[in-house]
Amino acid sequence: MNLTTAKKGYIIALATLLLVVIDQVVKMLVHANMEVGDVTQVFSWFNLCYVENPGFAFGMELGGNWGKIILSLFRLVMIGALIYGIRYLLKKGSEVPTGVIVGAVLILAGAIGNMVDCMFYGMLLDTQDAGFLMGDVIDMIHLPLFKWENCPEFLNFLVGHDGYFFGAIFNCADAYISVAVVYLLIFQYKFFK
Repeated sequence: MNLTTAKKGYIIALATLLLVVIDQVVKMLVHANMEVGDVTQVFSWFNLCYVENPGFAFGMELGGNWGKIILSLFRLVMIGALIYGIRYLLKKGSEVPTGVIVGAVLILAGAIGNMVDCMFYGMLLDTQDAGFLMGDVIDMIHLPLFKWENCPEFLNFLVGHDGYFFGAIFNCADAYISVAVVYLLIFQYKFFK
């Protein structure tokens, strides 16, 4: 590993840390200033909703305690794989587009942010009574963009329980991952061939 690669590695580590800190600060501000179930309309298309999510992205769940443990272990494996993958990409040097690295960093930060919740929130937050790796993720962002009255059944996953398109409630970490995946698929697909 040369000096340039090491410098990029430090920048990536700092960027990842900054994104995780932003995610955690937002979650703690919501926890400190709202009660679970509270909804605050910021704009007609943007609500803050305090939800404690026992599952993963956008409220999906695996069953029971074993599902929670499997999900936590999967997250840990993915974090390790992402760190390894980013190091590998850095070693390849200039043949890797910067956008691929940025996308990988966003996914890594999102995975770490949600992993912190699962690892510690169950033991530290007054609203949860769970052990290590059993905490719920705090979600708060709700974007009720428009009502979709006659949504085709195969697209029901895009409509929340309230009938709004993309009615899921999510957090910054989920947003990092989603934005990165969409960005990589649309703008960096040639690299992955």
